[in-house]
Amino acid sequence: YTSQMDKMRGWVSELSVDAWTETLYNTWLYAFRPLLQVSGNGYPAFMQSPAWVDKQLHSVLGSWTELKHDTILYAKQAYAEMGDGGGPPEPVPPHGYVEPVPEFYARLAALTAMTRQGLGDRGLLNPNDGFALQSLEELARSLLVISEKELRGEALAQQEYDLIRFYGGELEHLLRASVTTDDGEQPGGAGFFTEEELQAAVVADVATDPGSGVVLEEAVGRVDEIHVVVQMVDEDGATYLQVAKGAVFSYYEFQWPMDDRLTDEKWRALLDAGEAPDRPG
Repeated sequence: YTSQMDKMRGWVSELSVDAWTETLYNTWLYAFRPLLQVSGNGYPAFMQSPAWVDKQLHSVLGSWTELKHDTILYAKQAYAEMGDGGGPPEPVPPHGYVEPVPEFYARLAALTAMTRQGLGDRGLLNPNDGFALQSLEELARSLLVISEKELRGEALAQQEYDLIRFYGGELEHLLRASVTTDDGEQPGGAGFFTEEELQAAVVADVATDPGSGVVLEEAVGRVDEIHVVVQMVDEDGATYLQVAKGAVFSYYEFQWPMDDRLTDEKWRALLDAGEAPDRPG
């Protein structure tokens, strides 16, 4: 095992950029790599901590699990992420913050453009999907600009703070576009998304050992909350510290009997019952 793992590590370390970006799958993995680099001088203090390295590892493994998982969309009524406009005016919200990893956002934008161009060149891209991919690319490029400003210690424009505040709504629009048919209709009507409750918790078996009768399961659990102390910049250049709250993948990896391969429904039931295996150390 050790010798084979050394060979694999050597092979991966020698892959060229052309090899990493040869397919959409490889490019997705390539986009992860900046998240696994240890941040040095010039980055916020919270990004130079061992805890942040653990967080990044969970983010990458969680997204890889989602990549391995096959998603099937059904129909379900939507919820209003951006609110219904009723009630008294809200107090002025605190300013938000974007995790400043410019290289990651650049690679995500490039991956999206590669997807859009590749499908378009093959006549496989309908207008709705083209719009969704274009929107995702623009969102990634906006996050790139914001993160570069944060690293330079510059104040953000109000439009950029608004983008951070309504980020959930941006994702909802992308999801709505992804389930819209070529004729502009949505399954079950304009107010419906998927039959299953939208959530991050999924499971996928990625390897099988017939000899011992087990499979290796990769899973994303419930979304964790994360709190970090970030440095904010006012319009006049004054700086202050603020606690920022965000969300991060939870990641599981465990063996499971091959005659009882887990489905998303079974996995979510284990989570709800508090019977999920322990997370990796």
